[in-house]
Amino acid sequence: MQLIKTEKALLPTPWGNFSIFGFEEKKSGKNHIALVYGDIKKDVPILSRVHSECLTGDALFSLRCDCGNQLEMALERISQEGSGVLIYHRQEGRNIGLLNKIKAYALQDKGLDTVEANHKLGFSADERDFSLCADIFNILNIKKIRLLTNNPFKVEMLSNAGINIVEIVPIITKKNVQNSYYLNTKAKKMGHLLPE
Repeated sequence: MQLIKTEKALLPTPWGNFSIFGFEEKKSGKNHIALVYGDIKKDVPILSRVHSECLTGDALFSLRCDCGNQLEMALERISQEGSGVLIYHRQEGRNIGLLNKIKAYALQDKGLDTVEANHKLGFSADERDFSLCADIFNILNIKKIRLLTNNPFKVEMLSNAGINIVEIVPIITKKNVQNSYYLNTKAKKMGHLLPE
């Protein structure tokens, strides 16, 4: 187990009252959270979202990505379902960090796509480690999930870490002029399951 659970508190949101759990990586001290809504029953597949940190999209309303829209959509879907969990996975910019993400944005401003920009900076297209999220599911005693995602890499890594994904639930947001090239790149180069 790479993580320890720290605190639990109430988090009121526009979509209802969630319980917020804190987690800390044993080696680095880095923090992650999980928002849990409703009653989590052990043998029932739980609607779940692993949402990777995106300061620009989640907090600053960037139109360059679909992250903020996906975060809101996931919380709304979990609330409508009556129970579920959202893990906020703090690996900013596909785990290249905020400052490198800004550098990648600058390269994209010059014509590179999101994958080419990461490669130019010396990173792979996706540096995230979703095994940490598998630890969170295990700590919360969640054994079966219905995963809100378009990302087959996430599905594969969580499955390889022992999480039983019984259904993949698409989480499709509307494209805009600013993010359509980004979303097309995710589909073509990273295999994300997105409509044309």
